[in-house]
Amino acid sequence: MTSLRRATSTVIILGAIVAAAITVTITSTAQQKPAEKPSPEPEKKELLIVQPAPAQTPPGTDQQKPSTKIQLPEGGVDDKTPIITNTDLVSFNVTVTDIYGRFVSGLSKNAFSIFDEKSQRDITFFSDEDAPVSVGILFDVSGSMSGDKVHRARDALSHFIQTSHDRDEYFLIGFNSRAQLLMDRTRDGQAVLDKLTFVQTKNNTALYDACYLGVERVQRGTHPKRALLLISDGQDNNSRYTFSELRRVLKESDVVLYAIGILGGSDVGSALGMEGQGILDELAAVSGGKAFYPRSGAEMDDIFEQIALELRHQYSIGYRAPGFDGKWHKIKVKVTAPRGLPRLFVRSKEGYFAIANPK
Repeated sequence: MTSLRRATSTVIILGAIVAAAITVTITSTAQQKPAEKPSPEPEKKELLIVQPAPAQTPPGTDQQKPSTKIQLPEGGVDDKTPIITNTDLVSFNVTVTDIYGRFVSGLSKNAFSIFDEKSQRDITFFSDEDAPVSVGILFDVSGSMSGDKVHRARDALSHFIQTSHDRDEYFLIGFNSRAQLLMDRTRDGQAVLDKLTFVQTKNNTALYDACYLGVERVQRGTHPKRALLLISDGQDNNSRYTFSELRRVLKESDVVLYAIGILGGSDVGSALGMEGQGILDELAAVSGGKAFYPRSGAEMDDIFEQIALELRHQYSIGYRAPGFDGKWHKIKVKVTAPRGLPRLFVRSKEGYFAIANPK
């Protein structure tokens, strides 16, 4: 009986030892499993880096559309799509000179009287500030400008740039058989002159097309004051646009055109020369500008400087339009000279089209 109990105790002890061994083995295995998990861990981290790559924006969203905006100096932004703003404000520039042709500045608003179709209007906007200008330089490089005409004109143009406002911006358009934009919106006047250094004259003259392109470009300019400087002998023979179409565009725009007729010895008094002068005179007058015909290099230098000074001494005037009847409205500007000054003369655009039913 005693031996049986001993045998039973031995069996129980052995079973306990075996159970303890199994428990240790299981515990050891369980403790080793976390150490085995790090092997797939790098794969998961790597996937987190690759998979969260920026999700592609569905086509058609605004983020995928290329920008059509041009960054301008001083942080301004110009959209390639023209912005049309309907307003009843009629605005234009006025040049005032004395009997000696000198520019008169410093006049007050009360010195001016504005008449729209003979009806006097109240001036609601007035400025005599020396403001920068967006200038379109239209340079004739056709065959009729051969010889020293181009070089004389380029040298004189440097006087214009030197006298202009330091914040003026320039658009350079060259034209012979077709008009081409050579430089678009720059304040670097020297770059404009350099572009014209080695120009070659040839082919026909698309003068009207160049003026049309010039009006379109400067109206996209940064500054509200806009002008065209047309340097040509005035002989057009290759334009798509007609004289009448260009004349109407100038009448409708707020762009002032100054023409410098570069006439050679054979042009003066000839039929072609007289025709060219008539064209330049009309285009300049309808816009409120003026045409000049220098006869020497020194006179040409003076004229370019005079135009630059005129742009810097103009008055900007605005008034409310009486209505929108779709007709041409003639503008007349009168100026009363202050006491002690001689008679004064004014020059401005002739009128405007009152667009019917503006939206």
